[in-house]
Amino acid sequence: MANIIICGADGRMGRSITQLAKADSDMKIVGAVDIDSSPAIGTGNPPITKSSQMENIVNKGDILVDFTAPVNTMKCLEIAVNKGASMVIGTTGLTDEHMQIIKNAAKKIPVVTSPNMSTGINILLELVENLAEKMSNYDVEIVEIHHNKKKDSPSGTALRLAEAVAKGMQKDLNKNAIYGRHGADALRKQGEIGIHAVRGGDVVGEHTIYFAGIGERIEISHKASSRENLALGALRAAKWLHNKPAGLYDMRDVLNLK
Repeated sequence: MANIIICGADGRMGRSITQLAKADSDMKIVGAVDIDSSPAIGTGNPPITKSSQMENIVNKGDILVDFTAPVNTMKCLEIAVNKGASMVIGTTGLTDEHMQIIKNAAKKIPVVTSPNMSTGINILLELVENLAEKMSNYDVEIVEIHHNKKKDSPSGTALRLAEAVAKGMQKDLNKNAIYGRHGADALRKQGEIGIHAVRGGDVVGEHTIYFAGIGERIEISHKASSRENLALGALRAAKWLHNKPAGLYDMRDVLNLK
């Protein structure tokens, strides 16, 4: 049985993970933390602890599950490394510097990280890469829609989809990505990979990839109707990670897609 500690337990994802984990006989929630100012501190079972006091409970768990913000994730990761705990990271908005810290930590502890833990999205990444390889002369545009509280833009999932397209087409994403278009000289250039973000309402997350050619186009979409698919993926990752050796893993490892 995996003993987990939920970081960001009072957030949208934290609450969903908590609910599903309690119904899963293969795991046990042995700790929960949130920011010190959270009104949920002291509530719940187990009671939510201030993140500043996390070191007091981390020894109870095997795996930390984190869906917070980059700064908080780095703090949780440091504690996980110091205590020898595993970690599942679903936080988005991570920079290259953050990813380097995670890679260094993964030399000491097992870490699963992914901007989207949905089974469907990770299968979609495989499909998109394969399709891009066969349609390298098509124009590709990616459009993502999320709720109006989302901070990072574009979404981490949109970026991963763009990476899959670039890999399939053997392009350098840094040179070919275009984030939105504006102005009198916004004509689409050959080889661009367009990435566009829409924010509004309570949309959980929608991603559509367009492969547009002469006289035809292919559209592939993934639409999340709730956060349960993300939470289920995170718990699946936690159970898969249990007793794994140190290393950096992603959902393709968890789903055996590699």
